[in-house]
Amino acid sequence: MTPPSPSPSPGTITSTAAVAAGPCLVEGRGELSRAVTQALRSGGPPVYATGSVLKADPWGEDLQLALYLLYELHYRGFDGVDDECEWDPDLLRLRHALETRFLHALRTELPDASRSVEEAFAPLLVEPVDLSGSLSHHLETEGTLWQLREYAALRSLYHLKEADPHAWVIPRLTGRAKAAMVAIEYDEFGAGRADRIHAQLFADLMTDLDLDPAYGRYLDRAPAPLLATVNLMSLFGLHRALRGALVGHFACVEVTSSPGSRRLAKAMRRCGAGPAAEHFYAEHVEADAVHEQVVRHEVIGGLLAEEPGLEADIAFGCAATVLLEDRLATHIREAWDQGRSALRTVPEY
Repeated sequence: MTPPSPSPSPGTITSTAAVAAGPCLVEGRGELSRAVTQALRSGGPPVYATGSVLKADPWGEDLQLALYLLYELHYRGFDGVDDECEWDPDLLRLRHALETRFLHALRTELPDASRSVEEAFAPLLVEPVDLSGSLSHHLETEGTLWQLREYAALRSLYHLKEADPHAWVIPRLTGRAKAAMVAIEYDEFGAGRADRIHAQLFADLMTDLDLDPAYGRYLDRAPAPLLATVNLMSLFGLHRALRGALVGHFACVEVTSSPGSRRLAKAMRRCGAGPAAEHFYAEHVEADAVHEQVVRHEVIGGLLAEEPGLEADIAFGCAATVLLEDRLATHIREAWDQGRSALRTVPEY
């Protein structure tokens, strides 16, 4: 696959028709991510200095990319990387250390987060009067086509595997919570129709925007604040002990999705992005309005009926999601307000 254009300037994202067997393994951005890429290429253990994980910035490019690469082994892996790397004990030890650092940073940032589900979700159930800080509102009212393209390229790291991270929680639920979660996931995965899978709808959106819809295509252009949002759901999804946090994350996404999707559908229409681009978000307006009710009353309600001790975890999952989405929105708006790309500059190796 041809690497993405190294220029981060507005409007320079280009498409390519080349498709590899899996996403290409990108270059590292520091000691830890380079150790991961070298280990995946060589089949040997990751080599990094003792104490480097503790010294790493938990929000930085190096740690977040290293964690993303290790998580991706549990999804589609990488072109040319042995599937057996998924359960390599040396890589798992490094992943555990990175996760511990990331989770500690999240909890440190949220010392006063509510431990009550009702208090955690109450602010999200009311449309803010002042939308000036809302990224979707900016795109709806004054966003440009190049900004919509950048936004889609960034979000593709999740939307091209939409609902996959949340599926990890299904075997960890029972009764009402399991039944409701499966019902929502059934919709996310197209209700039995491959062309209706939400990941496919997003790929169609990318085609309308003249972006490359290949899975993982824009990983090298994705900055740490974006990687953190995807890593969060993988962290919660891959750990049974964090099943409550995963449900909190999922509920937060569903509760906030419908209003944001309505604004983004209008943005796509206003900018003439194309029918598939508009349809992806229009589809989420109605679907996620229904999902919001199901996830709050049946998934959360059912889980708390079975395991009331998980309430604080559910609330934490919601708070962590809001925190990282706000950090990402700030990163994007600061770049755009300065007239520059929110995507990373990719060095020419």
